[in-house]
Amino acid sequence: MSKNPRFPPKPRTVLFVLFPGFQILDVAGPLAAFEIACRFAPNAYRLKLASSKGGMTPSSSGVAMPTEAIKGQINIDTMVVSGGNGTREALQDDVFITAIQRLAARVRRITSVCSGSFLLAQAGLLDGKTCTTHWRRAPQLAAMFPNVSVEPDRIYIREGNVWTSAGVSAGIDLALGLIADDLGPEVASNVAREMVVYAKRPGGQAQHSALLDLDAPRFSKLNAWMRDHLSEDLSVDRLAAEAAMSERNFARAYTAETGVTPAKAVERMRAEAARAALEQGGAIQEIARQTGFGDPERMRRAFVRHYGAPPAAMRRTLRHA
Repeated sequence: MSKNPRFPPKPRTVLFVLFPGFQILDVAGPLAAFEIACRFAPNAYRLKLASSKGGMTPSSSGVAMPTEAIKGQINIDTMVVSGGNGTREALQDDVFITAIQRLAARVRRITSVCSGSFLLAQAGLLDGKTCTTHWRRAPQLAAMFPNVSVEPDRIYIREGNVWTSAGVSAGIDLALGLIADDLGPEVASNVAREMVVYAKRPGGQAQHSALLDLDAPRFSKLNAWMRDHLSEDLSVDRLAAEAAMSERNFARAYTAETGVTPAKAVERMRAEAARAALEQGGAIQEIARQTGFGDPERMRRAFVRHYGAPPAAMRRTLRHA
């Protein structure tokens, strides 16, 4: 085994960087993935936790984890910076940010989960790079760090030796990607099966529904009605009539309230419904009809726009997940 470069004679040390108020799943999810990987590739990883000063570090849930001091850590292969509500205070800890900078210069890979990307950005590690974070905090990240290109609809992004992931559970996707890079896709698939998750989650950062993202009190009833009538005509004039508004006023008000045009909102709802039907194994042509796309080609174009892959490719991914 030691002659295979994917299974080194010494374990790779993965250091999770925590701070008070970190999100516990940002750490526990990927930590479990690396631990389970060692069942299929013994001695592959050594796992450590670190924080600014060491000691018991409380998560946002109140549950604390034991950590070492980040200063002086050596022989680290991969640094995983967690996210959570505590990032707001951690961004102001200059000593902590400097420690992340110095450690980053000595590791093979730099990674973050969820809003941990804010700490990497504050340390200057994302300048000129493309990254992702939790979809809800993506606009804030882009505004705070204009030298960073933020893509909110990605599960994780790899750029060189820097990997960033989306919100919370996406840390597991990130860990599986790192494991596949280290040990090969077969080991990563075995870990995913053991954890009962996708080896590669289909689509983009779709951990929130279209209805949640389009939440606007003024149009909540209309959005729910739209979801229940996807197979029908949902043109702007039909929606305006349902909302008891003129077409022009409706289009302007809806866009202002939800951030997307009515047509885009309808397409997102239809794509989400079609994707759910696809997971159940329905025929693509019938799914296109039932969800209001009308024909498979229109549905294919919508899937590529929203998920980065056509329905047929996503179906193959789902079958092998």
